[in-house]
Amino acid sequence: MIIPKRRHHLIHRISGQTYLWLAILIFGASSAVTRKLIEIGTHHFVGGRNPISLCNVLFVGNLCALMVMILIYSGQWNKATLQQLSRRDWISLTAVAILSGALAPGLIFQALALTQVNNVILVGRVEPPLTLALSVCLLKERVSVWEFMGAIAAFFGVTLTILLQPPGADMINMGGLQLGLGELLVALGSLAIAISTIISKKYLSEIPLGISNIFRTAIGTLIFFFTALILYGRDHFADVLSPFLWQWMFLYGGLIVVVGQSLWTKGLKTSTVSKASLVGSFTPIVGIIAAYLILDEVPTMAQYVGGTLIVVGIFLSQVDKRYHTSDKVAFSKITSAKAEQQVEIGMGFKGI
Repeated sequence: MIIPKRRHHLIHRISGQTYLWLAILIFGASSAVTRKLIEIGTHHFVGGRNPISLCNVLFVGNLCALMVMILIYSGQWNKATLQQLSRRDWISLTAVAILSGALAPGLIFQALALTQVNNVILVGRVEPPLTLALSVCLLKERVSVWEFMGAIAAFFGVTLTILLQPPGADMINMGGLQLGLGELLVALGSLAIAISTIISKKYLSEIPLGISNIFRTAIGTLIFFFTALILYGRDHFADVLSPFLWQWMFLYGGLIVVVGQSLWTKGLKTSTVSKASLVGSFTPIVGIIAAYLILDEVPTMAQYVGGTLIVVGIFLSQVDKRYHTSDKVAFSKITSAKAEQQVEIGMGFKGI
């Protein structure tokens, strides 16, 4: 049977969006899945230690991610391409690896041990407004009224989420305000990601995605590993080879890293910037639903108030991307690192 060209094209586009939606379901659930794994580990101590500690999950998860990226992008690591990279390129790649490959994941994973998953998800939404502000100040980028309004709404939503938190054991005093330590760590991690995004936009937009992703993950993992050893001692990763840890990490790595990243990459190849950006914006909503289904986390009043403003901000930004960005950009295919950066800026931390 011959399928008309127009109908075949429609099926192809729907298929691409389906891949993206499936990937977002996985990425959105990553924080809740991580917390659940930690809880499972608390019931199976080895030598008085939890084998599925946050550091072990992050370290082994990054190793799984690195293996997947090598399989997907190994063709880009060739002598001709590497010789074209300048000293500034390598310095920029290293800075991004430190910020978004080691510092940000370490802070966000530590926050998961101190506060609710919903707080981690919602406070993490401060990253897009920070990135926008830094883009305007440092890169002299122009923003529309819709984009500005969306950023302001999201920023106030994050602020209310932090300030309206009920008193807890992990509160610290900053200028007379009682702030949760977990929420503060997420905010710092988001700032690190925002700065790394600016560096990427300024200096790495022409670097092949495979090179930047593999380098960031590999160097970030090494830096995180040795930093943890210095801070916590040689025994901190004593259970990193535990069979119990690895059986669960095959699930985590297989689902979130292998399946999630593969679906996302497949979906991006057949999607436009506007469609992928819209789908990616649903990541925090999926995360909150996953926290409820997996962890029975019911949103608090602070999360309802802040989350509502954040969602408003997300959709105001999408109005700008959909109707006020040039058709050439919004409806073009994602064929470069720069285009993928534009899509992923609004997504936040993907759990890998």
